[in-house]
Parts: sequence; structure tokens; C-alpha cells
Amino acid sequence: MIPAVYYEYIYLFVITILTLYQYLQYNQYSWSRLLHPQPSSNTFAALLAVGLVLFIGFRPVSDLFADMVGYSRSYQFHEDEPFAFDWSVDNKLFDNLLLWMASAGLDQTIWFTVIAAIYFGGIYVACRKMFPQDTLFAMLVYLAAFSTFAAGVNGIKAGAAASLFLVALAYRDKKWVSYLFVALSYGFHHSMQLLVAAYIIVSLVKKPKYYLWLWCVSLLLAALHITFFQELFAGFTDEHGAQYLIADQSEEGVYLTGFRLDFVIYSAVPVLLGWYWIFKRGLKSEKYNFLYNLYLLANSVWMLCMHASYTNRIAYLSWQLLPIVLIYPFLNERLSPNQYRTVGVVALGHLAFTLFMVFIYY
Repeated sequence: MIPAVYYEYIYLFVITILTLYQYLQYNQYSWSRLLHPQPSSNTFAALLAVGLVLFIGFRPVSDLFADMVGYSRSYQFHEDEPFAFDWSVDNKLFDNLLLWMASAGLDQTIWFTVIAAIYFGGIYVACRKMFPQDTLFAMLVYLAAFSTFAAGVNGIKAGAAASLFLVALAYRDKKWVSYLFVALSYGFHHSMQLLVAAYIIVSLVKKPKYYLWLWCVSLLLAALHITFFQELFAGFTDEHGAQYLIADQSEEGVYLTGFRLDFVIYSAVPVLLGWYWIFKRGLKSEKYNFLYNLYLLANSVWMLCMHASYTNRIAYLSWQLLPIVLIYPFLNERLSPNQYRTVGVVALGHLAFTLFMVFIYY
């Protein structure tokens, strides 16, 4: 078995090599590929997803994967117990899936692999649907995101929920499929209530300028260290969500934070690109507007709660959308003859930020 300490390095090495290869390939594509789009073969993307499911699913139980240890103990505690659907748990689907598989006497590795399959399988399905001509490229950009690996090995409950929500976004053209996956995502993690609410709001209020103004105001309030809204939101969420928002930062184990300039810079890139495409270039795309508005709204809520404990977990609710919003116009709209070269640079920059954060910043 591969030692836990090497997992993130191996993961990033593979993603980096594949991204560099895709960059060189996309550098050679011409404008004609945009004019005559054809669905690409998804074989390698599917194999990559399967490989990651096995690689992550069969990882050792280790403190390096943080929450994994707690999930392992919970699984072992419930092994071989009689199963009955527990309606009292916070996360109806995730928690009961754990209880059912543990009661069936299945090895915990199988359970971790099933969760990994939901996570990476959802990413693959969403990228295949949203980027039929560029599935592998889009998938690599998503896998290279700053929070993707951590959501696969640590915050696996939120990661699986996020992946199901991505599928819901990909199938917005089939409303009942989309609604089903929105419900499934909420069943996996209660924090998805923010994105469920944002999904409804953005479906009703569609003008990007409203959300962009909200984002700018939220950034200003975060810079001024105004915490009124995180206390307000704590009254609308459940007990666990409230603990993230108003926990005493002097307590042991609480994620200490302040104004996170690094997180703001990371979050702002798709915001600025969207401003350029929509407001300066006049891009008209209902699908992109929806994704952009959804990201702006979710990220605005995080900035209003930036000074809360565990701010990274609140930020992840918008970051799960970031890679998709970042590259969507480049791969689905006709913007310029050099857009394939440009999106290659964007992908490398996105990967470089993650490598910087992992190997230098932390």
C-alpha cells in the first residue's frame, strides 16, 4: 500500500503531466475546431476517473486525511449492527449509506471506494455533459483545483454532495433530472442548503449585474471586518452550520482565520473573467450566465462569513463551481481565434496556483 504522505504528491504529479500534455495539444488547435464541434472520445477521461476512484478509495486510514479517521471509527462502530433507516441524522443519504454498508459487514475500504466513485464519477459525468468536445481537458482543470484533492480524501461528505450538485447543473436542460440531483446533493450534506437556495434564486433573478454588485459589496464588508451577516446566517442554518459560523475561535481545533487575501485572489479570477466576457465583450449565454450568477452568489455568502471559523469549508461551497465557471466560455463559445491557446494558459495558471499553495505557501 502506498504511504499516505505520498498521495497528494502522486495525485498532483499525474494531473500536472496530463495538463501539460493537454496544453501542448490545445496550443495546436485552430479556429475551425470551434466552427465544427464534434463530441470527442471520452475513453481516457473515463479511465482517469476509474483510476482515481481506485487510488483514492483504497488509500490507508491516516491522520493526514483528517476527517477520514473519524469516518473510519464511525464505520467500525456500526459494523454488523442491524440496519434501520435513521431519520434523525443530519445527512440522510450519506449517513444512512454508511450505516447500511457497515451493517452488511462490508469492509470499510469498499465504502470509501463507493464515496470516491460518487465524487470522481460525478465530476466525469458533469464534464462530459457540459464539455462534450473537451471532456478530458475540463476534467483535468477541475481535478487541478485547489480544493479538489482535499474534498476527495478529507471532506468527503461535502465532496460527494458537490459532485452530485455538479451533475444537477450539467442536466439543467432536463429539469427533473436536475432537481433529483439537487435533492441528492442535499441528502449527502446539509451545507448544500446554500447552493439549493442559490439555485432557486438564480433561476428567478437572472441579471449578472445584480450578483456582481453583491459580490463587490460583500468583498468590501469582508475587508471592513463586518460580521453581522455571519451571525445572521447562523440563525438560518442548523446546529452544525451555526458552529462553523459563530464558534469561539479560542477553542482548540477551531480553524483560525481573518481576511484571507489568498482566498480572495483565487475566488476573484472567474469573477473578473466573467465581467470581461459579459460586460465588456457582450457575451450572450444563458447557461454561462446561470453558472456565473450562481458562483457570484455563493462566493458572496462566503465573503460575508470570511471571518468565521472553518472559512475554508464555507468557501468550498463556491469553489466547487470555480473550475467550471473559469473555463466554460472558452470551450463552449466562439470568442476569438486564439481562445484555445488562451484557455491552455488559464489551465496552467490555475494548476500553478494549486502547486504554489501546496508546495510553497503551506
